[in-house]
Amino acid sequence: MRSRIIHLINPKTDSLTTRPVYLNRALYSPLAGLLAVAACIPRDRYEVVLTDENIEPIDFDLKADLVGISAMTAYVNRGYEIADRFRAQGTPVVMGGVHPSFMPQEALRHADAVVIGEVELVIDRLLDDLEDGAMRGTYRADRLHPMVGLAMPRYDLLKPHRYVNRTFVQTSRGCHQGCTFCAEPLMNGLKFRYRPVDEVIREMENCGSRVVSINDADFFGTPDRPKDVMRALKGRGIQWQAGVTSKLAQDDAMLELAAQSGCTMMSIGFESISRSTLTSVHKHVNRPETFAALVEKLHSYGIMVFGLFMFGFDGDDLSVFDETVEFNIDANYDACAYSVLTPYPGTLTWYEMKKANRMVSYDWTMYDQGHVVYQPAQMSGDQLRLGHARAYENFYAAPSMTQRFPWSGKRHRAQWAIYNLFMRKAAKTDKIESIAAPTAEPDLAPMPPILPVKREWRAAVLEAAGGGPGPHMG
Repeated sequence: MRSRIIHLINPKTDSLTTRPVYLNRALYSPLAGLLAVAACIPRDRYEVVLTDENIEPIDFDLKADLVGISAMTAYVNRGYEIADRFRAQGTPVVMGGVHPSFMPQEALRHADAVVIGEVELVIDRLLDDLEDGAMRGTYRADRLHPMVGLAMPRYDLLKPHRYVNRTFVQTSRGCHQGCTFCAEPLMNGLKFRYRPVDEVIREMENCGSRVVSINDADFFGTPDRPKDVMRALKGRGIQWQAGVTSKLAQDDAMLELAAQSGCTMMSIGFESISRSTLTSVHKHVNRPETFAALVEKLHSYGIMVFGLFMFGFDGDDLSVFDETVEFNIDANYDACAYSVLTPYPGTLTWYEMKKANRMVSYDWTMYDQGHVVYQPAQMSGDQLRLGHARAYENFYAAPSMTQRFPWSGKRHRAQWAIYNLFMRKAAKTDKIESIAAPTAEPDLAPMPPILPVKREWRAAVLEAAGGGPGPHMG
């Protein structure tokens, strides 16, 4: 008797970090979510096959009992193409991930079922319905997962030689920051939910790598919890990196523990060097006057800084590109990623742009943080695109890399070189020729899995989505 097979697929993303550019490797694996999904599937009932289309072709001839596709907005259209092809062959398809969670009715035009939000609390019901031939519609948990007893991600399904960073361990879900452009609080809530520290350490010890990325929205979200994790990491010989916000990264006690426990790099969403811009998008935690000193402080502990910046805010004019890059070089950032503001469907920025009639394109493939899909306030779309490309070119130019290289100190020089060479080459191969072409508005409105807390934001979302009550958890 043939084994029952579930085929999990990550559609091709073709982003700077998922494109194999050196030694046939991508800088990051995008599979953390699917590895967690695979962990929830009983091994005694199903064999799981995992495909990342960024590094390998999809086997459309594989006779699967179910195809599961995870997609973010930029590659959801490719996900729909894959789903349509499998369904035409008679294979049922379930979709999940950020975009299907925000636009489930759209996804249901291409899939038999959609998982909204977290999969752990609905997977058993979904698989039971599959076996009964009754899997259809949306599957949404009536509460948020407490983050206790999560199954070990299926790292055995990963092709480790195809990625530089392949192991992503989640210690929490949620984020205190209510940034208007971000989907995180609308997916996972404004309150942090923490995994037990011993479960976190057990996963890190058994994930198959001694180099780990902590996959939290904000690992330094509260003062005490990260210290508990870092104390438990001390002496284990694990090198780790994490995304944090700038405020608690100023804490010397926090940074000392980070260095002692094996931290080599922190990614920080600085977003802008303008205080007024940061205030306008509710990134209140960031204070640009402290950025340069923060980079210097992290360097003093041997920790590299990967700065994340965004262009296209309403306060940005044509000077923003060169001023930001000059600041980054002078402040000695180890690496930077620059993105174009993207009003992802269902975020507060989306509703604000739509209400102001500034949306230009609803072609989801253009929602890749490189194309321009709206009308900027103080420049043309093409000026924004060209300035964005110039920022990458100037920051990763040879003179900049020579100036910023960690010739002295305790920073990890090999890791620095890998990141800069990958980002330099990936940016050069990014062929974005124009701003997104205008399209008609979709006939379905996004609905966040969790409605915003602030009353005026909730009202704006409900008005744009047609006035229905919508879901709310937490």
